[in-house]
Amino acid sequence: MNQDYIQPNEWSILEEGFDTQKVKSSESLFSIGNGAMGQRANFEEQYTGETFQGSYIAGVYYPDKTRVGWWKNGYPEYFAKVLNAPNWIGINVQINDENLDLHTCKEVSKFKRELNMKEGWLSRSFEAVLQNGIKIKVDTKRFLSLELDQIGAISYNVTPLNTDAKITYTPYLDAGITNEDTNWDDQFWDVLEVSQNKKQSFIHARTMKTHFYTCTFMQSRVFLEGNEILTDCNSSKTDKTASSSYQQEVKKNQTYTVHKFGGYVVDRIHNKNELVALAKDVLDKAVSFGFDALLETQKQSWAQIWHMSDITITGDVKAQQGIRFNIFQLNQTYLGTDATLNIGPKGFTGEKYGGSTYWDTEAYCIPFYMATKDQSVARSLLEYRYNHLEKAIENAAKLGFTNGAALYPMVTMNGEECHNEWEITFEEIHRNGAIAFAIYNYHRFTNDYTYIPEKGLEVLIGIARFWHQRVNFSTAKNKYVMLGVTGPNEYENNINNNFYTNYIAKWCIDYALENIEIVKTDHISDYIRIKEKVAFTDDELMDWKKVADNMYFPFSEKHNIYLQQDGFLDKELITVADLDKSQRPINQKWSWDRILRSPYIKQADTLQGFYMFEDHFSTEELERHFDFYEPFTVHESSLSPCVHSIQAAKLDRMEQAYEFYLRTSRLDLDDYNHEVEEGLHITSMAGTWMSIVEGFGGMRILNNTLSFAPKIPKGWKSYSFKVNFRGQIITVNVAQNGTVFEIDGNTEINILVNGNIITISPNKLVTV
Repeated sequence: MNQDYIQPNEWSILEEGFDTQKVKSSESLFSIGNGAMGQRANFEEQYTGETFQGSYIAGVYYPDKTRVGWWKNGYPEYFAKVLNAPNWIGINVQINDENLDLHTCKEVSKFKRELNMKEGWLSRSFEAVLQNGIKIKVDTKRFLSLELDQIGAISYNVTPLNTDAKITYTPYLDAGITNEDTNWDDQFWDVLEVSQNKKQSFIHARTMKTHFYTCTFMQSRVFLEGNEILTDCNSSKTDKTASSSYQQEVKKNQTYTVHKFGGYVVDRIHNKNELVALAKDVLDKAVSFGFDALLETQKQSWAQIWHMSDITITGDVKAQQGIRFNIFQLNQTYLGTDATLNIGPKGFTGEKYGGSTYWDTEAYCIPFYMATKDQSVARSLLEYRYNHLEKAIENAAKLGFTNGAALYPMVTMNGEECHNEWEITFEEIHRNGAIAFAIYNYHRFTNDYTYIPEKGLEVLIGIARFWHQRVNFSTAKNKYVMLGVTGPNEYENNINNNFYTNYIAKWCIDYALENIEIVKTDHISDYIRIKEKVAFTDDELMDWKKVADNMYFPFSEKHNIYLQQDGFLDKELITVADLDKSQRPINQKWSWDRILRSPYIKQADTLQGFYMFEDHFSTEELERHFDFYEPFTVHESSLSPCVHSIQAAKLDRMEQAYEFYLRTSRLDLDDYNHEVEEGLHITSMAGTWMSIVEGFGGMRILNNTLSFAPKIPKGWKSYSFKVNFRGQIITVNVAQNGTVFEIDGNTEINILVNGNIITISPNKLVTV
């Protein structure tokens, strides 16, 4: 833990007291989004202190040319940058012609910020004394509408406390923005036109290179003591900005308010020649609703989301706050309404990591979306990868692979690889396995097989072809080996025979072969179509099987465990417990050379395989591997603690499982990795959900049946969650003295609880 200033609360993220050193961290933690756009929690008014300004539009990016000293064949030409979009939230505030700026005020007191997760809004309040001696009270509230997802709304209120004052609001749009993350300090935006119409303002712009056309827009209304002031504003514009100014004489203790509506329309969805007209329509609708009515709609929209996705915990406020924060941010990032989008690792909270899609989506996020929304949302995420299959084949061809072999990118916006670190781009090929596993996981959970003959089998074939070509036969070992790879543990590069990579490669081939036979038997027309399209032969399939049946897995007879890679035991095996705390985190304290020679594991690697293929190994095998590898794991990846929490719960080590859960759920709130100011770890937040549902709740699919093995941390009184299993909503409530199951709808269901079959009937509680 590196910070502890967020106040514990079940439904809100709360900050009290103004500290300039915490501004950038809070800008991340209090970020808001609605799936279509998002923004860091920057102040609306001017702030001249250290800040990271960021507003982002889903799916809009810039191909920033890769910057390396030594160009390697096959290297991605660009690293996709999530773009800082034109800023619409800005409101300059002047009190008797002096700018309100918390960095220069004489005094700031009673500062409070709240992110209300239950209702989906961000508020801020404070009192301040300006350099001119005027004391004011400020209250703000803003949200990004889920109902009208192109619109955001701000209510900004100023009350003079010690004298009458002239208050000037100047809402503005600004396209003269830059990215925090850029390789060459390029200009990313080309402003085409700045226009104004009465109280409405528009900036029509497009991105360089990718030519995404956008229109950023705003309109404001002003009120004195709650009564609207119907007055003209003073409008002005430059080649990159537009503003509207409202001035009012305000008596002491009166409140002057501006309601600002703004947002984006984009040609990714609309005709680029109609964006300004569309923006006018969106503004007219938002203004006719008004701030208060839009806010009520926002509350209703979030109530619907929480009805299905909420996890309740009694007896542990920090744990409750943590899980809700994670669920809230996941839903702010992706709602499943647009199949062309995916889940970025930073969502709308920062620019680090670039592109929109990592293997995190398939390995961590799909289980959350499958269980908390309609299965069509998870299917859309699978179709996203199918739509990029040709690009995956092109990616593999750039590296010399042939015959339709597919290598999915580590990072992508449009299917092309756009990651600019060679050891990840070329070597962290295990991501291919996560794509295939997601298809299996979707079918296992939903029982919907239709995706595989329609689309999924082509993906599985491309991936199997890649693995078949990526191995080579070792005469010394009389096995197929995989050389020069990086596993999930990125603290080992260019190693041979990473257990997880080899194991998932074998599984992918076996799974592809299995489904070819199923489709051939049960979906003959699809089989014929696919065989003609991808031109596989029986001889080719036999070659695949030969590789899968003879894959090499490094093993230590001494320790009776699979080795993470061939040379792991050659390292000096000093555990994390014996590492001086002053050396942590090692990725910020050590040279890369030292890290690579150390035994320290960034995240679950061999254990990742044991998590994904739990039914392939006995509990005793899991325990041996957990006991060996966990002591060397520094958990400096956000994806690590959740896997260890699930496995510790499986091993009945509930105290350790809880510690890992708390770390994953409060990773950002408590800034464990000392980097939250760069943005939140969105995709790993799905792992927090998994820690409770799969870890403590023990949810699995066994023999095509939903199964639970509930356990509860010692300090909790109870916890509950819901899962949408094949169209049936099941509520699980776990307490210290037993577990209660309930089902919505009209149909009973059989489930397994601790290995025993239990029937749950509608309108009846079943206690175990």
